[in-house]
Amino acid sequence: MKYLPLSLALAALPTVAAAEAEAPDPARIVVTGEGLSLPPGTPAYGSVIIDRDRLTNSASGRIESTLGDVAGFQQFRRSDSRSANPSAQGATLRALGGNASSRTLVLLDGVPMADPFFGYIPFSALVPDRLSVVRVTRGGGIGAFGAGAVAGTIELASATRDQLPTFAASAFYGSRDATELSVGLTPDLGHGHVSLSGRWDRGDGFQTTPKDQRVAATAPAAYDGWSTNVRAVAPLSATSEIQFRGTIFHDERTLRFKGADSMSEGQDASIRFISRGAWQVDALAYIQARNFANIVVSSATFRKSLDQRNTPSTGIGGKIELRPPVGPDHVLRIGADTRFATGDMFEDAYSAAGAVTARRHAGGDQMTTGLFAEDDWTIGSLVLTGGVRADRWTIDNGFFRQANGAGVSTLAAAFADRSDWQFSGRGGVLYRIGDGFALRGAAYSGFRLPTLNELYRPFRVGADATGPNAALRPEKLKGYESGVDMTLGPVHLGVTLFRNMLDNAVANVTISRTGGTFPLVGAVAGIYRERQNVDRITAKGVELTANGRAGNVLLSASYAYSRSRVRAPGRDFDGLRPAQTPAHSASATLAWEPKQGPAVSATLRYVSKQYEDDQQLDVLPHALTVDAVARLPLGHGVTLIARGENLFDEEVTTRNAGGSIDLGTPRTLWIGLRFAG
Repeated sequence: MKYLPLSLALAALPTVAAAEAEAPDPARIVVTGEGLSLPPGTPAYGSVIIDRDRLTNSASGRIESTLGDVAGFQQFRRSDSRSANPSAQGATLRALGGNASSRTLVLLDGVPMADPFFGYIPFSALVPDRLSVVRVTRGGGIGAFGAGAVAGTIELASATRDQLPTFAASAFYGSRDATELSVGLTPDLGHGHVSLSGRWDRGDGFQTTPKDQRVAATAPAAYDGWSTNVRAVAPLSATSEIQFRGTIFHDERTLRFKGADSMSEGQDASIRFISRGAWQVDALAYIQARNFANIVVSSATFRKSLDQRNTPSTGIGGKIELRPPVGPDHVLRIGADTRFATGDMFEDAYSAAGAVTARRHAGGDQMTTGLFAEDDWTIGSLVLTGGVRADRWTIDNGFFRQANGAGVSTLAAAFADRSDWQFSGRGGVLYRIGDGFALRGAAYSGFRLPTLNELYRPFRVGADATGPNAALRPEKLKGYESGVDMTLGPVHLGVTLFRNMLDNAVANVTISRTGGTFPLVGAVAGIYRERQNVDRITAKGVELTANGRAGNVLLSASYAYSRSRVRAPGRDFDGLRPAQTPAHSASATLAWEPKQGPAVSATLRYVSKQYEDDQQLDVLPHALTVDAVARLPLGHGVTLIARGENLFDEEVTTRNAGGSIDLGTPRTLWIGLRFAG
């Protein structure tokens, strides 16, 4: 199964919940390594799930590509984590506008994964082999860490012990001298287990620059990255366990020109306590240490013009969720969570002659602390769910300082501290009509704080620049949706109609297309944009999912249409589609998957035309790509695997800045072996 509407996948959940309410056997210790079970009202919010088989058998071997199976998922660029600038890898759903920061909350075992400074997702560190399942909810969030989920939630769960072989390894060789190596070791330790894994990816890269725009300084998008992960799960009693996860990753990439190198790295750790007794408990704490560096090479002189040499940041947070015993018909969740982020940006600007002209240092802190409560009430075939959040947020200690090449201060700005309360809520209904048929509806609200990056850090791409805005206000979401999920024999279908409205949406607003000198940025030769709040982005549309199996043949498909528009009275982009937002997106996978023997699958993905900019002057044409994977078991746990990305070599435009083009992944072929035993 590739993915399935959650309302059908959890059709038996009331039975499960009743079983959990029974007194556990104190002599029987069961360690799952999972969180608490999903409440029965979860499917009211239109979730879909991607299973482990699909996660570990994609053509690219990357989580962001597999998430593309859910139509409507997008990053700021159409590039994956081999050729995109890391700071552009924000995740968004439902066409709420292109933004390099994530409007979608991404959780791994309950821990927010967004970078504390930038808000991007470190996809290269989220290795599919380490995952059990992904659940994608495209509406607003309200539960733990719900602040920030204005465009849905993507929940990733680590693989469980029964899904992990004691030893696993894989090795692939691909086009342009690319290699992908991974290894995992999962021994049992008493009643628990520990899992150690590592992955290394590297490649000479493809040319992101079209042939007619290449110069002597043009370079392919080479990449080299690795990550290691340790996860340990141990029982504390028959009904409780403790889980620990630690991840270290490092990623280096080159984009467009020789010397235009970026680096991202992180060290994450989290600890989680789960109790499945009468009073169920989910408590966790985490810490993240991240860094980013980037060199901008001038498109005129092909020399270093900006060295964003150091952007250290720290994220600290935690939550506690309690489920008191309130009877078999209710699942009540109450709790609190907090997130703190702090970060600094250090960069040096260079003249065409190579001399330092400015040294900049900026940064700040932000914190969100929330209380939440949510109840799911099961009345026969009807499930009612509703929840509220109250969040106290602060943005403080913001500053921007600049000195000239001699170290003499030329600017010292301190920005006012800000704080406020934000109240959010959601409610939903799920009604099952017989076997395999469910109606659902939901309404919700939410908010997202602007990131430290959006508030304080300018950035450049070639001759173009985008300025920060320390006065940005929080984004606020209101939305509603209705849908139906049904099973017709072996076929599962889902339909969702939605309308989402994002007030104070943060957008990169074009100020000048002819350059100039601008505050906090300096001289700009190309297009200058500034992060600003626009009145509203309204996205309304339809989402379709389908999957089924006939014998050994599987077919799964997803389609999303969104009519997304910006409301900005008096601005030249009022009524236009938001930047980086397609109207149509679709994905379909056809697979031959017998229980034993060879297997083959092909995936088709389509994204319609979209625009680079808010004024709809620079077009990113539609793109249709086809991927394929073939697996041949050789025996003794060894499988021969061939993978192909973009088999028909479709030209995918990922950036168009006044005609300066970047391209996405061309045809890429892989061959390799996988062992599990």
